[in-house]
Amino acid sequence: MRTTTGVVLAAAVALGLGAALLHFKAMPASASRAWASGGADAAAAAPPPPRVPVAEVVTRVIAASQELTGVVAAVRTVELRSRIGGAIEAVSVPEGGLVERGQLLFQIDPKPFEVALQTAEAQLQRAEVLLAQAETDLNRSQRLVPSGAIAAKTFDDAVARRRERQAQVLEAKAAVAAARLDLSYTRVTAPIAGRVDRVLVTEGNLVTGATGAATLLTTIVSVDPVYVDFDIDEPAYLGFLNGARAGAALPVAVGLATDAGHPHAGTLHFLGNRVDRGTGTIRARAILPNAQDLLTPGLFARVKLATSAPRETVLIDDQAVGADQGRRYVLVLGAGDKVEYRPVELGPMSAGLRVVTRGLDPGETIILKGLVRPGMQVMPERIAMAPDQRTAAGAAAGGRQEARR
Repeated sequence: MRTTTGVVLAAAVALGLGAALLHFKAMPASASRAWASGGADAAAAAPPPPRVPVAEVVTRVIAASQELTGVVAAVRTVELRSRIGGAIEAVSVPEGGLVERGQLLFQIDPKPFEVALQTAEAQLQRAEVLLAQAETDLNRSQRLVPSGAIAAKTFDDAVARRRERQAQVLEAKAAVAAARLDLSYTRVTAPIAGRVDRVLVTEGNLVTGATGAATLLTTIVSVDPVYVDFDIDEPAYLGFLNGARAGAALPVAVGLATDAGHPHAGTLHFLGNRVDRGTGTIRARAILPNAQDLLTPGLFARVKLATSAPRETVLIDDQAVGADQGRRYVLVLGAGDKVEYRPVELGPMSAGLRVVTRGLDPGETIILKGLVRPGMQVMPERIAMAPDQRTAAGAAAGGRQEARR
């Protein structure tokens, strides 16, 4: 029974295939061609490769650099103190303003020191009179000694008395100089040019000039140039050690907290003589001109230090960089518009683009963004690498469309 059923089913299938074949032969030529090409149409209906923005890497000649943090410091700082004691008679300090060297800032009452100077001058005159008398006595003794009119001891006493009077004159002259110097100290002037701080002692107050306890009156800091102190880590220090020790004027660029980039240019001025084992850094100092008075001592500074000579460098947009288990990579447009995976090593930013220290060559094209994977074929849309250039190009294209309307 089961065998008979199988024979019947096989005969039915054979009859069906034969009928279909006869029907296909009886079809018009156009219909048969359309039926036969159904598989090709299905293949053509596959989705096209994804469109992705791509850009050629930018190549510039720049010097490798490292960004560090530092502090602006004055080249000269003065704590202005009184050298003598007395009462403050006048104050002419332009608080917070600029002063010139030698400008009068404080006036101490000079009257006691004028009296002291007059006393010292009187003592000098007295000593000079006594010296003149001693010289007269010595001359007389010199004429009488040969004749035996006076004893030799009297002559010796006259010589000693003249020397004593000469010493007294010198002592009186020193006292006059000291009194005149004290009188000059009543005029407290700026020892350097720079910006003066607030007044700490006003008119009518007594100040002291004792050593170690002199009254602080105000402070002055120089303005132009200024220092920027910062610390360099060991890799950066070893990278530019030869140039630094050779005395070359290594360039340093500085930016403040509100600056875009590093607009203030200077040079490396000082490099320490040892590395701090606790921090692994060495102290360095840059010197910068400050004619516009924009760099105030104490400000935080971002320091960009060149660590090598200028060379051809590859730069890319940061948005093209991906992360894969701690490694950085980019997707490169390869042969046949296929995506290739490329690990890279990155450096600092430069004019809005990221420096690539290893992994890319000049002339290569990378994929800026898109959901693609290595090995995929894509349809590239070429744009500029720098974001500002893309913005400018888009604005120009919009202007042309508006003009056509």
